[in-house]
Amino acid sequence: MDQVISNEARKDARGTTQAGVRLYNERLILSLIRRHGALPKAELARLTGLSAQTVSVIVRQLEQDALLIKGEPQRGKVGQPLVPFTLNPDGAYSMGLKVGRRSSELVLLDMAGEVRDRARQTYRIPEPALVLGFAKEAIALLTKRLKPSQRKSVAGLGIAAPFELWNWQEEQRAPPGALDGWKEIDLVARVAAMTKIPVFDCNDATAACAAELLFGKGRIYKNFSYLFVGYFIGGGTVIGGSVFPGRSGYSGAYGPLPIMGSNGKLEQLIRHASVYALEKDLVGQGQDPMLLADSPSDWSGAEPALSHWIASTASSLAQAVVATMSVVEFDAIIIDGALPDDVRQELLAETRKQLGTLDLRGLPDFAIEEGSMGRDARARGAAALPLFAHFMIDRDVLFKEPI
Repeated sequence: MDQVISNEARKDARGTTQAGVRLYNERLILSLIRRHGALPKAELARLTGLSAQTVSVIVRQLEQDALLIKGEPQRGKVGQPLVPFTLNPDGAYSMGLKVGRRSSELVLLDMAGEVRDRARQTYRIPEPALVLGFAKEAIALLTKRLKPSQRKSVAGLGIAAPFELWNWQEEQRAPPGALDGWKEIDLVARVAAMTKIPVFDCNDATAACAAELLFGKGRIYKNFSYLFVGYFIGGGTVIGGSVFPGRSGYSGAYGPLPIMGSNGKLEQLIRHASVYALEKDLVGQGQDPMLLADSPSDWSGAEPALSHWIASTASSLAQAVVATMSVVEFDAIIIDGALPDDVRQELLAETRKQLGTLDLRGLPDFAIEEGSMGRDARARGAAALPLFAHFMIDRDVLFKEPI
């Protein structure tokens, strides 16, 4: 995440100044409510270790700031009814820009993590000019749709983009050199010039993993590995309730993982569990591969190539799951992707079936779960970055720094 934070701001976020203690406690309460849902003040005091009076003062201030809203009293218990507090969806907004190999999307996220608005563009080749042109128009469009009071509550914009967009040009069927322009572009700086709000960035698959952690099944599992089947497969790693990006941000990348292909040779997972492989099969049967990007919720027109791809991808994913669980004892493996819901569900079922054919002796029990975010994962994860920067404890809540 490239947003620069001053030393003084870091001290405040960690509670090492008087003002920082107040800010830290406010963010701590917001973080707990985000993770656990509606909580009364008594439970917040228990979870934080703060006095009931301190919690009351903080909650009152957060109400005045329109960041928390009071729920209906919970009756039927001894003593005074408990009043739960939840995040105010309209307390703040953020934008998330997903840059993909076949499409870009901008979403407007509210404080509760729900998508309020979106704009999307597809293309055959992710040329820099196309992506930047879309970003400029989409930011202006979504901003224009907001009321003046809502515009003031936009905390920032996050970008989720693949590392090294200029690589794998042949697999994208891009003309030689068509993507070389990405080598010279500072995407954060270019997007920041289009808006007055702070801009953050993150690898696209890592952002998807963060979205699952914040808004999906990640609230159930403290340690999980996340596989995201996109144009090229990627993923992320969550340890101790935080995304662990690794030394260079490549933790849980998955693409280079060696698996046994149907030809009996070791090959990278990226060649067998990526949407580009399905595109290749569609071209082979005389169909336009853009039907996948142009119809993101319905791939029925991709048969019979789709069924073959699901079977092949599931076999490869099963091998990747065994390899992953052999290294780290995760509670769960979560499989998600930029796929229609029915395709994702069928892929998960087939992966579970393929796992049953492999030797799992020596591995602990673990869950195989369907991801919650789907094609919105990367954009929602990107949009979460400004919200965490402004309203949660600090960056370590979301990203665990490498040792």
